[in-house]
Amino acid sequence: MNTKQKTRLFAVAVIILIVAIASALVLYALKQNINLFYTPTELATADVKPEQFVRIGGYVKKNSVQYDASGTSVNFVVTDHAHDVRVNFDGVLPNLFREGQVVVMTGKLDADRKFLANEVLAKHDEKYMPKQLAKTLKAPAVESAV
Repeated sequence: MNTKQKTRLFAVAVIILIVAIASALVLYALKQNINLFYTPTELATADVKPEQFVRIGGYVKKNSVQYDASGTSVNFVVTDHAHDVRVNFDGVLPNLFREGQVVVMTGKLDADRKFLANEVLAKHDEKYMPKQLAKTLKAPAVESAV
């Protein structure tokens, strides 16, 4: 191998090393910020300790939503149709929150395995379309005179 080939090989090796280090750093940083959630079935089998903050997601079970007398606290059940998790939330629920809707919540489990949510996010339907756009699409098209 001549000097020119050795120089190219060294340059390629350095570039590969730099790309590998950069990729490892990016993946490490993303791992720290990934925010996945547990389903009720995964939560039942996971080693989640009480008072540990986690995210859970699932469907709001039909006929499970119960508001307290003051209207500031709500209890409901989240299910994945295999396991259920009782949830308590103090605060204002999102407008899209309703029974049968998918929700993702951040909070912690208490000693009785009841989930104390401090944030509730409701997922909208994949078929969602803003009202204005829906009206525009339903309006009859104006044909140009030829």
